[in-house]
Amino acid sequence: MQTKLMYLSDLQFNIDTWRRELRFHFNEMDTFQEKLEEIAQREQDPMVLVKLEIFQNRIMIEKDAISKLRHRCRNKMANLNNPELNENIDGRLQNEQNTLKEDMPTYIKLHYELKEEMMDYFLEVL
Repeated sequence: MQTKLMYLSDLQFNIDTWRRELRFHFNEMDTFQEKLEEIAQREQDPMVLVKLEIFQNRIMIEKDAISKLRHRCRNKMANLNNPELNENIDGRLQNEQNTLKEDMPTYIKLHYELKEEMMDYFLEVL
């Protein structure tokens, strides 16, 4: 029983960490959106504006992905807060965790690739 409670505590820590990171990324996308809006107001070059629009669309997609991941984290946390302690430790909670555990590194990798592309764009335009 004690092992299961410690395991649940570890899962809660992971999910809390992911939730904080996702909240940060969401806010970061708002910051990038504001910077793109500044560029749009002063830039006239059609090629710059085409790239700008592509980044704006990617930010919307990114924020949607973040929202979905945050929702999944909330659901996982709800499951962890109401566990069936008689359930096998390799059962429902661990299986649910694995999917999110696998998806988060993929999301983070894609997020930082987008961020690098936008930073390169800002250097190019500014």
